[in-house]
Amino acid sequence: MSGNVRLLNDTLAAAKSEGRAALIAYLPAGFPTVDGGIAAIRAALDGGADVVEVGLPHSDPVLDGPVIQTADDIALRGGLKIVDVMRTVREAHEATGKPILVMTYWNPIDRYGVERFTAELAEAGGAGCILPDLPVQESALWREHADKHGLATVFVVAPSSKDARLAEITAAGSGFVYAASLMGVTGTRESVGAQAEDLVRRTRATTGTPVCVGLGVSNAAQAAEVARFADGVIVGSAFVKRMLDAPDDAAGVEGVRTLAADLAKGVRGQA
Repeated sequence: MSGNVRLLNDTLAAAKSEGRAALIAYLPAGFPTVDGGIAAIRAALDGGADVVEVGLPHSDPVLDGPVIQTADDIALRGGLKIVDVMRTVREAHEATGKPILVMTYWNPIDRYGVERFTAELAEAGGAGCILPDLPVQESALWREHADKHGLATVFVVAPSSKDARLAEITAAGSGFVYAASLMGVTGTRESVGAQAEDLVRRTRATTGTPVCVGLGVSNAAQAAEVARFADGVIVGSAFVKRMLDAPDDAAGVEGVRTLAADLAKGVRGQA
């Protein structure tokens, strides 16, 4: 069975045709429970997100700040397995028809088996993977299986990336390029900063693949700011924080839905 890279590409192209950036939400699988995580992801999509990244919780999340680390710890202590991540992808996609990616560090895939992981992700209706710690020069095996199963391979670029390195990364990736707006870990910021706009400009000089910006966006005004120069706006910690701060799971899900609606206005310039 083939994955949904084409759906991802079509979704990003449709947003561009509407003269706006796409809204991409991140939420970890298994948080606060597997069922609760699926409900939150559906709420984000129903609220206005175009795409969702499902986080595969990891015990050593080098890119993630304290908010996402807290959610990952809750998921792992709840016994989350990769089969639960696949179920999350399947149910979110089947319920909404929207593209769902998995964001994961390389170690869990390596231990699970690349062929097994890609085949199961495609069977679940997944659109691809974001792999923040997989070096491009070591990614041939992953890309071979991802291509075979119709999955996007999204790599992360940073403000420190030199132009030659950007070209190497974008040539190997597909779906979109994840541009980290600043050096550091995930989390909300007061300002996304000029570094992101410069990184998008330099990345676009190397590729026609959409460039989406993450790390630091937490409200509609920041989403509107990033949407001026990026093809997509990625929001994670702000969604997770809504869940963590809520008095109960139902309120958390509604908080996610409300935030998605606000951010959707931001990427459309209606904030």
